[in-house]
Amino acid sequence: MDKGLQTRARILDTAVKLASRNGLGGLTIGRLAEVLSLSKAGLFAHFGSKEALQQAVLDHAGSLYQTRVIAQLPPSASPQVRLRQLLKKCMDWIDDPAFPGGCPIMSACFELTPEDGEPWNNLVAKQRHFQTLLTGMFRAAGAPPAAAEQAAFEFRSITLGYQHSSRVLGNPKARKLAQHALDATLAHAVPVP
Repeated sequence: MDKGLQTRARILDTAVKLASRNGLGGLTIGRLAEVLSLSKAGLFAHFGSKEALQQAVLDHAGSLYQTRVIAQLPPSASPQVRLRQLLKKCMDWIDDPAFPGGCPIMSACFELTPEDGEPWNNLVAKQRHFQTLLTGMFRAAGAPPAAAEQAAFEFRSITLGYQHSSRVLGNPKARKLAQHALDATLAHAVPVP
């Protein structure tokens, strides 16, 4: 990797961390330059605008999620095992110390609105893609279409609940509660043969 790409990766790793804590709105080129001990002009040359920086942070967070969560799922495992592994990897992602405020993508879901333009469109596209993937995983596990859609909704609810229980409340039982919730979702979504 050349020096420019290494610098950009370092910038984006730091930006994702800051966005986790302060949100995308709290992420400025000035603050990022200060944390990285870089010039504002040098940082601006990488992105050109705050909106472009937000887009790059969302893309980088999505790429990290793909690598650390989705790509780690065992391809030859049964669909139910893959769903359980997905939940475990999602919880690991939420608890990652690199994200002091929790999942930076979840944070963006609460922060951005349609008025934010391209960052919002980027976020929505990524969330729709994941929703399609998740629904497909429940379909592969044997859930009929409507039940798979409901189960995907419940999976998202479980991960949101986990972030709140683990990050906000510090509940030591949060993982076990999330795993039980997924078991219940699978039990009512997937017909017993």
